[in-house]
Amino acid sequence: MFDTDALVLLDVVARTGSFTAAAIQLNYTQSAVSRRIASLEAQAGGPLFARLPRGVRLTPAGRTLHRYAREVLERLGRAGEELAAIHQGSGGRLRVGAFATANAVLVPAALRELRASRPEVAVSMVEGLSTALMDGLGRAEIDIAVVSDYPSGLGAGPEVEVTRLMEDELLVALPGDHPLAGSEQVDLRDLREESWIEGAPPGTVTMLGAACARAGFAPRVDLRIGEWTGKLGYVAAGLGVTLVPAMAAPAVRADVALRSLGEFAPRRTVYAALPRTAPLPAARALLGLLARRAV
Repeated sequence: MFDTDALVLLDVVARTGSFTAAAIQLNYTQSAVSRRIASLEAQAGGPLFARLPRGVRLTPAGRTLHRYAREVLERLGRAGEELAAIHQGSGGRLRVGAFATANAVLVPAALRELRASRPEVAVSMVEGLSTALMDGLGRAEIDIAVVSDYPSGLGAGPEVEVTRLMEDELLVALPGDHPLAGSEQVDLRDLREESWIEGAPPGTVTMLGAACARAGFAPRVDLRIGEWTGKLGYVAAGLGVTLVPAMAAPAVRADVALRSLGEFAPRRTVYAALPRTAPLPAARALLGLLARRAV
């Protein structure tokens, strides 16, 4: 009903008590102020100012409308400040998506630096499979996603900008008292008789299966545990061995030994993905921190 300029004019006239003073402050002519106030009063259904010999004074209706005008202008002012903060990358909300292993070390470390440099940015997290995160990015539900090309590739469309962060080697996790735990590197062929712990359903093509095939055997999978964090408890108990991403190594428990598989080591690539059109400055800042951490 009332446009913002009219509310600003109402506020200035009310605070200065004068059409002339308001005209000077807003760089209007006095006649323009008079006309606009008359138009506003017509919209409001009656007088908003009592005209006095020296200046003007709000009527009861004017005081009511002025109170609401101040609330609207203050809210719009705060909205402008928040929008400016979002566009500058110093405020607003940043929606981050990451696959589970990236949330072990890489993403938390980068977000800690982001919070230190941009404390007014509120971060919300989504964890999921890389394919689901890329879909969420495409639907504008996520502002930045940390994803992997395993097992289904990235599937990135032209609306997504992808930056390679790192190559992630998968290490073998052994019980701390395993005979090979003291070796600097383990030959995968020496583990052909081991019981393996895997998360994928039977018949699924996995990096473990592909690596073992190159080494000339098929792994015996006796336990199926979904996440690598759960697998480690079984490894520590001596119930089998498994593969763990190197990027999660700092978070691995002390009673589990991680060793490289050398030429047979499976590898995947980790990326950060942003919308190609108008990515948030805070997302760009986080991308830089992720890239520095991933080196």
